[in-house]
Amino acid sequence: MGSLVQTSNSPLIPRVRTSHRILDEARVQCRSGVRCRLVEPLKFENGKPSTPALPAGKDPSFLARPQLGNIVSRKNDTRLRIFSGTANPSLSQEIACYMGLELGKINIKRFADGEIYVQLQESVRGCDVYLVQPTCPPANENLMELLIMIDACRRASAKNITAVIPYFGYARADRKTQGRESIAAKLVANLITEAGANRVLACDLHSGQSMGYFDIPVDHVYGQPVVLDYLASKRVCSDDLVVVSPDVGGVARARAFAKKLSDAPLAIVDKRRHGHNVAEVMNLIGDVKGKVAVMVDDMIDTAGTISKGAALLHQEGAREVYACTTHAVFSPPAIERLSSGLFQEVIITNTIPVLEKNYFPQLTVLSVANLLGETIWRVHDDCSVSNHFATSNNVMIVIRSRFNTLYYLVQD
Repeated sequence: MGSLVQTSNSPLIPRVRTSHRILDEARVQCRSGVRCRLVEPLKFENGKPSTPALPAGKDPSFLARPQLGNIVSRKNDTRLRIFSGTANPSLSQEIACYMGLELGKINIKRFADGEIYVQLQESVRGCDVYLVQPTCPPANENLMELLIMIDACRRASAKNITAVIPYFGYARADRKTQGRESIAAKLVANLITEAGANRVLACDLHSGQSMGYFDIPVDHVYGQPVVLDYLASKRVCSDDLVVVSPDVGGVARARAFAKKLSDAPLAIVDKRRHGHNVAEVMNLIGDVKGKVAVMVDDMIDTAGTISKGAALLHQEGAREVYACTTHAVFSPPAIERLSSGLFQEVIITNTIPVLEKNYFPQLTVLSVANLLGETIWRVHDDCSVSNHFATSNNVMIVIRSRFNTLYYLVQD
């Protein structure tokens, strides 16, 4: 038996239930069917963070979609299911809202002895399942919860299981810096693979080589477009900008960031690390006098590196200092350092939930839900609906921001 689907500009189109790969005109047009607008900024007072305001009726250009009128909702695509772990349920809900879907029903609880119990409360047989669970603190509990969720889906006969990991814990343990050390990033990759995951979707891995630790496809999404689009709204003259890398290891990331900011100049903070979570700034490479310094990093943990770097920038004559990062781990004493007055603004994303007690006046939280939601659709459809470049080895989704610059978001 088949069913009929009608779009706003086309006649009834038969849809055959026996075909598991449905990619007809109706589904392509449905991509813009149900979307929640970019969440309007929630302006908090008394030191709580704010999400940036956008002009009325204007979404960031890299997430803009044409309005096609009355279009059939993609909620009818029952082969795609999204489940959320307990690490970041608000982000999972935003992703589902953007995609026009509802989160799957799942029961996750902990026994008195700390063991984790997971039960799917709806059928996923033959479905493409996406499990949203960052392995943020407490990293071990959230990682174990993800592994058990994957196992539950595998035993429930899910066709494909994708682990959506906005923040990949243990990514910093990606190599041996001393003798007799473990490479925990490879171990965690093996655990996720052996649990039954068929694909991983990660956001801003600490280092690119971490993708090679997985024996399954990895889609690596960058949060740069979200931050860049927000910085564009600040309307800072490009001649006054300088992008600063807080350490030598982040030079490539900062250089790519600077290139998209109208090819802004680059400065580097030379730091010498004497132990884990302990850094000492030595000197600055580059000129920041009288400029607006934008410090770029993939994460802020204890904020030791970035705060000492900001102090050095002020000593060298920087007019303002902004901190931009994707992952806000915020281990103590990060909040005290970030709210000490060194930064004009601290810009983060919601890959890791920020506790209310960690709010401070300079904090701005941007959402990556639309970015991840769009990536999930494109992975599910095995295609890029807009501009794309594809070869036999990789697929790179291309989008445009206000800088009229191409961004490559997904790498296979």
